[in-house]
Amino acid sequence: MGERTSQGLHRFAVLTAGTTFVLLFVGGLVTSTGSGLAVPDWPLSFGQVLPRMEGGVLFEHGHRLFASAVGILTVSLALWTVVSETRPGVRALALLALVAVVLQGVLGGVTVLYKLPLAVSVTHACLAEVFFCLTVTLAIVSGRDWMGPRAGARAVAPGLAVLAAATTGLVFTQIALGALVRHMGAGLAIPDFPLAFGMIVPPLVTPLITVHFAHRVGALVVALAVLATAMTVLRRHRDDPALRRPAQLACTLVVLQIALGAFTIWSRRAVLPTTTHLSVGAALLATCLVLALRTRRRIAMRAAAVSAVGLRGGALA
Repeated sequence: MGERTSQGLHRFAVLTAGTTFVLLFVGGLVTSTGSGLAVPDWPLSFGQVLPRMEGGVLFEHGHRLFASAVGILTVSLALWTVVSETRPGVRALALLALVAVVLQGVLGGVTVLYKLPLAVSVTHACLAEVFFCLTVTLAIVSGRDWMGPRAGARAVAPGLAVLAAATTGLVFTQIALGALVRHMGAGLAIPDFPLAFGMIVPPLVTPLITVHFAHRVGALVVALAVLATAMTVLRRHRDDPALRRPAQLACTLVVLQIALGAFTIWSRRAVLPTTTHLSVGAALLATCLVLALRTRRRIAMRAAAVSAVGLRGGALA
């Protein structure tokens, strides 16, 4: 690609990822305000394209309008990528994002038409995170820095790439558990924090308590994984800002996320902390994904460089 086209595509991918992040917050407002069935039909709203925007309709139909805007951005991004990008893998990634956003819209409709079935609602929430990760990945791989680390950057050990990828997977699993908590209505199944019914381990006598407590345990596991990943990065790659910054940001986000989880319970699931808790979880997932992608890319480029040196040496011999 030409330099101008490449940078334009990268900026558009960043715009799409950023807009998708805002959409996650808007979608979280629908659940936090109990507006999921404020509009009973789909794809229209009360048989209209633009109904009166008041009460729960404001949140639900506003979510639909914002999702439509993200859909348009995704279609544009996919077309631009397919036309101008020379790397087959990146073109396939853009098309996968397009498929994901279409499927996400359909799941949103099924969620409404079938009155918020738990399995569909949780799948809808998880697919939203997957789609967000796809847009973030497109933004990363279309950037100028993707082609190579800065001069003097230390080689990345394969173990760090595995650790970063595992941490990203743990964060996604925790988000899926959080979606289950939200859509089961288990957010206050354990009404106190940091203890649970005044105990460290509560009696797991109902599915709601069990799911809620599993989410708390998951938060501890994620925090330890993020800390281990960040410490490894800061010990070996402190001079590499492309790795250091997401590692530091992940630590900040995990602390903020735990605090928001506490405020969600202490405020009896007030709309703002509950919805922000969802959004910060998505931001943590994206940050861990960026770190995992960059570490894996460092390893791949070093292997390619070593291979090229070996080929040159063989040719000279």
